Amino acid sequence: MELISALQFLNLQEIPGAWVDSVWDLEFTERQPLDDTVEEKLTASGDQAFRNLYQCLLAHAAEQQQSAERGGASQSIWAILGENRVSVKSLVAVLSFFVLGGKAKAANVQQRVSSLHAASLYLLLLGIPGSIANKVFHEVLLDTCSDLTSHCWPQYAGKKRKKDGLKSSQAEGKRSKPQRRDTPEMEMEEAEEEEEELHFSGQDLMKIRDAVVLLVQSLLRLLQTFTLKDRPQIASNCTQIFTKLLYFEPVVGELTFATEQEISKLRSVPEMAFYGLQLLCSPKHGDQRESLRTVFHRLLYVILMMTKGNRGKPSLLVPSQAILSTRDQAIHFVCHLVDELKELAQPFLHILLQHICFQMVEKSEFRSHGAQAVGMLTSQMIGIDYACFIKWLFNFSRHSKMVCRLFSVDVVMVLLEQPERRPEDCQDPELACFLPHKFLIQNLLFARRMDESPTVQGHALACLAHCLELPSLNVTRAVHNLFSATGTQTVLDGEITEGSLSSQQTQKTYRTLPFRTVEISSTDSSGCDVKENLALLLRRVKDSKPNVRKSALQALVGLLKHDVIPTSWENLAILSERCRDPAVSVKKKALQCMGELLTAKPGCSVVQKAWLQGVVPAVMDSENSVQDKALEALDQVLLSQVKPYTASRHVDASQRLTWDLLGLLCHDCQNLSRYFSRAFAIWSKQNKFTATFITNLISHTEADHAAGAWLLLSKVVASSPKLPYGKILDAWDSMVSSKDVSVATCCHVLCVIGDIAAHLNEDTKDRIVSDLMSWLKTFSLSLDVISAAVETLYQLGRSEDIKQTQAFLNQHCGELVSVCEAYLAAIILSDKGAQNLNEELMIKHLHTLGVVSLHCPAKVGKRTVLLVESVLTAHSEKLAECQEELPASLPLLSQFKANSLPTRVRAHGVITLGKLCLQHEELVQKYLPVFARELEVGTEVAVRNNVVVIMCDLCVRYTNIVDHYIPNISACLRDNEAVIREQTLIMLTNLLQEEFVKWKGSLFFRFMVALVDPVPAIASLCEYCLLHLLLKKNPEMFSQHFIECIFHFNSYSKHKSYNKFPQTESEKVRFSLKGAQYREKRFRIYRFMLEHFTDAQRFNITNKINQTVLACFADEELPLDADGAEILSETFKIMSLKEMKLQAISSPTGVMAGEEPEEENMATMAKAVLQAAQKKVVSQVQKKAFIENTVPLIISLKSVLEQKRSPVQRDLMAYLQVTMQEYRNEVKEFFSGDEQLAAEVEFALKTAEREREMEQKMVNCTLTGGARTRTPQGSVQNSPTRSRPLHPFSFATPQPPRPNHLSVRLSQTDRRTYRSKQEQHVESKSITLEGTVMTKGAVNSRAISTPKGVNINLTFDEGVSAIFSDRGTSLVGESSVLHFQSNEQQAPRLRQWNVQSPLRQKKRSSKV
Repeated sequence: MELISALQFLNLQEIPGAWVDSVWDLEFTERQPLDDTVEEKLTASGDQAFRNLYQCLLAHAAEQQQSAERGGASQSIWAILGENRVSVKSLVAVLSFFVLGGKAKAANVQQRVSSLHAASLYLLLLGIPGSIANKVFHEVLLDTCSDLTSHCWPQYAGKKRKKDGLKSSQAEGKRSKPQRRDTPEMEMEEAEEEEEELHFSGQDLMKIRDAVVLLVQSLLRLLQTFTLKDRPQIASNCTQIFTKLLYFEPVVGELTFATEQEISKLRSVPEMAFYGLQLLCSPKHGDQRESLRTVFHRLLYVILMMTKGNRGKPSLLVPSQAILSTRDQAIHFVCHLVDELKELAQPFLHILLQHICFQMVEKSEFRSHGAQAVGMLTSQMIGIDYACFIKWLFNFSRHSKMVCRLFSVDVVMVLLEQPERRPEDCQDPELACFLPHKFLIQNLLFARRMDESPTVQGHALACLAHCLELPSLNVTRAVHNLFSATGTQTVLDGEITEGSLSSQQTQKTYRTLPFRTVEISSTDSSGCDVKENLALLLRRVKDSKPNVRKSALQALVGLLKHDVIPTSWENLAILSERCRDPAVSVKKKALQCMGELLTAKPGCSVVQKAWLQGVVPAVMDSENSVQDKALEALDQVLLSQVKPYTASRHVDASQRLTWDLLGLLCHDCQNLSRYFSRAFAIWSKQNKFTATFITNLISHTEADHAAGAWLLLSKVVASSPKLPYGKILDAWDSMVSSKDVSVATCCHVLCVIGDIAAHLNEDTKDRIVSDLMSWLKTFSLSLDVISAAVETLYQLGRSEDIKQTQAFLNQHCGELVSVCEAYLAAIILSDKGAQNLNEELMIKHLHTLGVVSLHCPAKVGKRTVLLVESVLTAHSEKLAECQEELPASLPLLSQFKANSLPTRVRAHGVITLGKLCLQHEELVQKYLPVFARELEVGTEVAVRNNVVVIMCDLCVRYTNIVDHYIPNISACLRDNEAVIREQTLIMLTNLLQEEFVKWKGSLFFRFMVALVDPVPAIASLCEYCLLHLLLKKNPEMFSQHFIECIFHFNSYSKHKSYNKFPQTESEKVRFSLKGAQYREKRFRIYRFMLEHFTDAQRFNITNKINQTVLACFADEELPLDADGAEILSETFKIMSLKEMKLQAISSPTGVMAGEEPEEENMATMAKAVLQAAQKKVVSQVQKKAFIENTVPLIISLKSVLEQKRSPVQRDLMAYLQVTMQEYRNEVKEFFSGDEQLAAEVEFALKTAEREREMEQKMVNCTLTGGARTRTPQGSVQNSPTRSRPLHPFSFATPQPPRPNHLSVRLSQTDRRTYRSKQEQHVESKSITLEGTVMTKGAVNSRAISTPKGVNINLTFDEGVSAIFSDRGTSLVGESSVLHFQSNEQQAPRLRQWNVQSPLRQKKRSSKV
């Protein structure tokens, strides 16, 4: 009677029978309204009434079960209800009334709690024996009650998240950033978004949560007693419900997955959900294989951190702590199931791993977590299953989708961290080769170094470097083996890019991938010669993609750090060169790598030098962040390690490194001084040089490494407020008296003396000046010391009174001028002076004269100038030959005797004369023609090189005067000596940057000729100067000169506007690129310019070519002679270049170069739509311009060329053939004014199309007709074959074996590789048939062929599952395998001959 009283609150006696019947008739899909009075009585009942009824039913059910176990008999619940005339049908109907009431969107807290309690009661009733007989079960109501949590738990937080969440599982990781979201999205209709949100208090949420717990417990009790063996759809729905409940709330502590658990002791909803999934995998609920498949399929998206509904593609979840925790729990649960079910679960574990790999997205965070999941799950595999997975992963790493190849690298890195499997663990000898870590490194990881995607290349190289940091000796040894034989570099002329042979367009319509074996045909191995590996890596350091360069740098540093490759200057120079990379990110990475290498090898002098060459110049980088990084490195390595020095104190490794580096800066790396000074200029503003630092630094001036201390002191003394001048003066005195001081140290000490001169008293100054003068008059100092000494002399004599300063300089520097003049006169004017010449002494006098003359120009007389001029006098024979050609403005050089001074003396004489000219404008006007003539007729390289430097320096001060001689300077860009060409290029670039020189006359064209310099280094330097220095300053530079380049390089001067600037005949010959032998060089220049045009410039240049070139020939303004035909022919060829096409039209929409198009998220889709619209508009504008401007000229030109019977007609037709490819269906419309030309163009297009088709067929025949010779699985890692792309939506049906074909040898670039196709080692070999599907019950019989080109949507509920195994075992049959293959891999079908005999035709006709 307790049960009956508990039922009283439901008022079952007052429920109308008609209402109950209508509820059952509607299949519980709608909530039928009750009488208001009855409804008020029902809703008035509280939660306690539901709980009391639940406890009564639970107690009766437990008592009934215990009686049944004891063999006794107890009165069943159904009998009690029948005796008390309680209608079960009415009870179910009333419970459904509450259940459906809580589903409403606007339901309040009480309605939701009552709904959950009613659902719990229904599930509890359904689990009591006899429920089926008493007609309690109804499938729709069961599904509604089971999934009630998703309706009753407040969804307003989910709505906000839905707006912010990620839309696509394939969203590109680098191009969109996910927004914050805490829990997974729940599926909701769009109409819910507009509903007014209901807000609940914390107490309300706790009530609902308690009701949810009761509902889940009821569902678990139902699964313990109620079998779902004949109800697979309900089991599938329960699996989905439990999977969603995993995210319901966080779990405190660790979960335990015991086989038998007491439901009431389960603490959290996710814990109950895992237990529910475990119950569903029991034999009670049907075939365990199908149950495992369903459960693993649902857990797949938990592990992938995605949410997946019944239809549509999965969407990504933001990997918050809660999501990651749930993912980890799901992985542990899968491992538990595998441990419990052993071999039964192993095949599905294999499938789960395959789908984790196959459905991975590009986002790095997801890939990292996915790879960790694969690593944890593979640890549950036995040896042979693990080998099978590695074999599958090996083929998966050749997939056509970039993200698949990228993820395979992540998985390899996780697997390498696991203990290595022994070959004895695998019974199959053919699979044992997949177990060692060496296979993972050499065949999966290192093979990706040649991937077609820069992202994959870079990631593989970065991971290769990381391998050397792993503790496994076998991993390190495997990497060593890749480079162990690289004694010499092998520079390849070309390289083959791996990955996929052809990129496949991804399906934009989402198709659910069936949860079955993802079988990938075995293809090939990486197979790169060991000797080429280092050369390939060094090429990757210079790759066009910044990411690849960064990763290659990391790999190269790893190899150098661990002594895998030699620490040679060649390898290190490549590293330091990347510190000046065009990409900022690469520069930063290079600086970081150099720092890592220096830390790893601090005592290696070559590494120290490379570090200086890379880091020090970066302080003058144009990017502030790079400057800061370089300054930070210098500060850390150099400044921070300056500690007090005592002779007895040990110098540690870091301090030793500091002084070694400073020593290199003093000697081998003196060229870095200017950059180093820049660093100190920045630091001085930051007040880095404290008194303690200065004191510590001066203490090192007495050590063995004093040179480095003086170097630092020379840089910091100018910005230091207080110095111990006494110690500095003592050092000066000891240096003056010593003879062993190095040149660098002398210069630094002199610099310090000059900087402190203002703080010295007059007596000290006079003493130092006296020392300096006596020092200089000996002319025994090196040239650098002479310059430093004169500068110090100036600093000592400088005062606030300019006249007083100049008087001091005139006195002392004038004295040195007189000494030098007397020496020169003695040598040059003496009869035997040249015979007794001391070359070094002569050079030092000339150098001293040049340096001091800049400080006392008034003391330089005419005699001094003439003496220096005489150093440049040519030999008498040469002078006699050239005397007639010399202009009248030249000085009469023959007044001196013809001398035979050495080249070095003459070279220094030029520099000295140039310095004299800097202070006297009349000398500039007098000697510029001499310098220009020397450039033209001189034979001494050093002299002409210095003349270029002097003339460019004079251009800065006397711009207008030197401007007339720029053609003479630029003519050196085609000098016979490479050093002069390089010097001229650098000097002119500096002048153009500072706008001392303009792009006038032939200067631009001479610069462009340097692009095709025979020395690659000069050509590369020219490219850098043009692109990174000059084009940025003048973006229109290329487009302004492009058309004139055509006329200039072909030496065509008949045009009225172009190529009219003055040039001598010798200059024309020197810079001419006319003729067929120079065509390649001309087009290299054209392509270079066009590649750096904007689309607007390309469009405008096309119209300009029409107006200024084609129109002139069409109107016969320019004669169509031999030269004219060459110009016209070249113009058509230029217009046919692919670089002339607008990038907005020719570039693929929304696809990055070298990457595959993935399914876009909303942002990338919008970008793609915008690009497509832009492309359409630009195409229409170009089409209109072509019809209006070009077509009339083409028709006119065609007529002219036909009259002249000119061979240029071929080039015109070739141009039309290229241009009309995009308008092949509109030829007649375009050329309506010339029907014959339209017909010719159509014919040419059709002919070209047929030729392309024939070539494609030949290529396909060559590729698909290749060898199908079986390769043993054990030798797969040594196979040199290439990879094939994979197609994810086709079946392979088992067929009898097919005969093998002969192998075909293919040649790509300069390397020849043998390519053979491998067939999978299955028990029965198979041929791939395109578009076939296996239906239920027909797996082992035959295939049902589908029409070609029809895409089949495979779902989890269609077809028959099959598990592929190398051991020949499967769930359905040994030959039932789901394959993923590309069309290129499918066997060519034989063409059937449609031939009938005349006799058969005759018989057939007679029957008719």
